[in-house]
Amino acid sequence: MHIVLRSFYIVITYLLIPVVLLHLFWKGFGNSDYWKRIGERFGFYPQPPAEGVIWVHAVSVGEVQAAASLVRSLLRDYPNRRVLVTTTTPTGSDRVKALFGDAVLHCYAPLDVGWSVKSFFRRFQPRIAIVMETELWPNLFRQCGARRVPLVLASARLSPKSIGRYRALVSLFKDTLSHGVVIAAQTQADAERFLSLGVAPERTHVTGNIKFDFELADGVREQGIALRAQHAGDRPVWIAASTHSGEEEVVLDAHRQVQQTFADALLILVPRHPERFDGIAALLRARGFNHVRRSHGEVCGVDTEVLLGDTMGELMAFYAATDVALVAGSLTKIGGHNLLEPAALKLPFITGPHTYNAVDIAQLFRKAGVAPVVHNAEELAAEVITLLGDPAERRRRGERSRELIDDSRGALGRLLLLLKPLLD
Repeated sequence: MHIVLRSFYIVITYLLIPVVLLHLFWKGFGNSDYWKRIGERFGFYPQPPAEGVIWVHAVSVGEVQAAASLVRSLLRDYPNRRVLVTTTTPTGSDRVKALFGDAVLHCYAPLDVGWSVKSFFRRFQPRIAIVMETELWPNLFRQCGARRVPLVLASARLSPKSIGRYRALVSLFKDTLSHGVVIAAQTQADAERFLSLGVAPERTHVTGNIKFDFELADGVREQGIALRAQHAGDRPVWIAASTHSGEEEVVLDAHRQVQQTFADALLILVPRHPERFDGIAALLRARGFNHVRRSHGEVCGVDTEVLLGDTMGELMAFYAATDVALVAGSLTKIGGHNLLEPAALKLPFITGPHTYNAVDIAQLFRKAGVAPVVHNAEELAAEVITLLGDPAERRRRGERSRELIDDSRGALGRLLLLLKPLLD
């Protein structure tokens, strides 16, 4: 059965290559970077061959940000080894370049197709593979086992919703899972789910969530202060950060209600994906909102109602420029985005009900009474109005959120202890 399933998977991966190319072509209409460096996804790399790299894989922007403290520690502790960071999205690629520049090697991760994966391993010969959170790639994991490359799932999580899907794939790399992988799980519940898949108990550890160990980039507060001075001055400002399809309409309805109490309120609207920037600008025009686009270098006037944050890499500065935040991806069934970013800035925040991407973090803030949940425009507007009108409550929530982060640190140190014998 195992051989049949593996053969089926191999055939499917090859048959899906035209679908993947079509997907990249389609995504390229929104972000032309998807049309670039396609060869890397198939194992053709312009970088010179490397040997014994420390390989860290982070899918996109969120995972790259979470891995930043780990990568910096590896650069510091292993100065004689090159660190390779791979991503799968152009936005993740841009974030790697912005954070690390030439200090690390960077390329797109290979598609999980036989020759692509083998070509990747021949080119970079990784000493260790560190995969952020939970990316299960049967061919890639199997190559790690075949080549005796230690494989670590760092800050690993496995939700009840996804465990069935992963169980169906496990037989494709069962030997690697039971003998060659180290799990550094976020929580005990995550560890137990991995154990139910057949991971060896002696290789399963609870290290915590490495996201708590991130550090604010130098100057981000100053960038936020300057951005606010340029666009808002003393006006009340709130942000809807990393919005997805179906959320902008809710946010704009809420903003109209906020304006009934705070007529001069400014909304900073930051869509998650760059391919949607033009569409959201069109939505703002259709809704009759006086707005400016950050990418055009325009400055808000006294009558500007919305600043469209249609640039990449400025989200933290936008957060630092505001009074209240909605962390989006949570009003619709996306799973929510990083709550730690506004919390680190002591910025009070609001979420929607769908935060299953990081249930433990969401519950931590909710139990502390600093992460109210809203379901519609009316509830969102009510929370924003309450916080904009109560500086003392904003300060209380912001300071408590930062305390929760500080109390939860330490996952990075525990992860580095696990990595040390594998690297030494």
